[in-house]
Amino acid sequence: MRPVNAKIFAPDSVRTLSEFEHGALRIAQVLGERGVGPGDRVMLKAGNSPAWVATLLGLMHIGASIVLVDQQEHAEPTRRIILRTGTKLVLSDEDSPLDSNQEAVHLYELLVSAAGRQVAGERLTVDAWCELPDGLIMWTSGSTGTPKGVVKSGRKFLKNLERNAAQVGHREDDVLLPLLPFAHQYGLSMVLIAWLKRCSLVIAPYRRLDRALLMAEESGATVIDATPSSYRSMLNLASRKPSLRPGLAGARMFCVGAAPLDDPLVGQYEAEFGRPLLDSYGSTELGNIAFATPDNPVACGQAMDGIQVRVVDDEGRAVPAGEPGEVEVNTPDALEGYLAEDGTLQPAPQGWQRTGDLGRLDADGNLIVLGRKYAVHRKGYTLYPELIERGVAAQGCSVRIVALPDERRGAQLVFFVEDDKGQQDAYWRERLCGMLAAYEHPDRVVVLEHFPLNRNGKPDKRQLEHLARARGR
Repeated sequence: MRPVNAKIFAPDSVRTLSEFEHGALRIAQVLGERGVGPGDRVMLKAGNSPAWVATLLGLMHIGASIVLVDQQEHAEPTRRIILRTGTKLVLSDEDSPLDSNQEAVHLYELLVSAAGRQVAGERLTVDAWCELPDGLIMWTSGSTGTPKGVVKSGRKFLKNLERNAAQVGHREDDVLLPLLPFAHQYGLSMVLIAWLKRCSLVIAPYRRLDRALLMAEESGATVIDATPSSYRSMLNLASRKPSLRPGLAGARMFCVGAAPLDDPLVGQYEAEFGRPLLDSYGSTELGNIAFATPDNPVACGQAMDGIQVRVVDDEGRAVPAGEPGEVEVNTPDALEGYLAEDGTLQPAPQGWQRTGDLGRLDADGNLIVLGRKYAVHRKGYTLYPELIERGVAAQGCSVRIVALPDERRGAQLVFFVEDDKGQQDAYWRERLCGMLAAYEHPDRVVVLEHFPLNRNGKPDKRQLEHLARARGR
């Protein structure tokens, strides 16, 4: 292991972790002078940047309750979140939509006010933040309904990340490159794992993967975390422009999450770089649950130490290994509850939690996630669209299915095919019909160059449903 001198790499700066923490302490001083104290709720709505990370650490040092909102969230929903949470202060950047009447402090203002302050001898601590039952308030993606305010304990959140780092094997000499929005579970996890493990962090423009790969090479990134769609795009970039290839070739782990992973993409990375994509499973509510590792690269791997996973039938009875059912999780790191309309906490139930996900466990306890437990009744059959999606993905076809109501058949299945070569609908219809049973055949096939994505990097089912309805008129 090389000598450790952890750094924070950004597109226009490189600082040691110690220097960066001093900057966070200076920001904490400024926030304190603006009246922020322990337990106060503060909204952080901004894009990935060193200022975002330093402000996050500064708020944790103060012991504030941090309301994380995606930078792209529209102004009106943001206004409602501010009212609902009782936010005392809003911190934002120039690209974060806010109501014109909403007062906010720009992150750059914090940096200017913090410059030159003395913090000699002071140490960044998060003890007060860990005591808060509402240390974090995060928001679900809304991919399966209205976004919910998820209230999380600071102590439990960090404990979950300690389990995560131990299972995956993050080291002090690692250089972590998360190509993810930091305001969501996955991206935030990687930022704070870098801080907990005292390893280096690369803050790269995750929407400009060409630039991110150049930063990966220059910084010596050893662990990359991204969504399947980003890994697909990076592979295409490296194929078209070999000068970007070293950014991937230098990594020792390719970690993936936030959306279903297709087997063919895993095989492509194994063929190109000799390393698989390591899948994972978790949620905003329950935290990080299971991870594949270099020593056990099977599906989503095994549940982390201290966390239990089981698969049950419709009556809640555990099913044998290999049998599909609903995934249930028992974790001490779960949410405290959901945020009520008046800003108070609605406590969550304890013990085994239903996830709404279909999956199975193999004989070694590895978790294979099959998709959402969403059934469609069609022509007398009960179908699970995401199981169909995974089945055709294993045969080299990337598909997302939208089921529309149909009085005669029960449901009409619209297959969206991702194909950057632009092959015709008829070509894909013929291929799909050759892969599927007659009762699973598509009613319509729509070819897209790329699936629309939501803010978490998942295929946006709502937008696909809108496209399906619009094209069916």
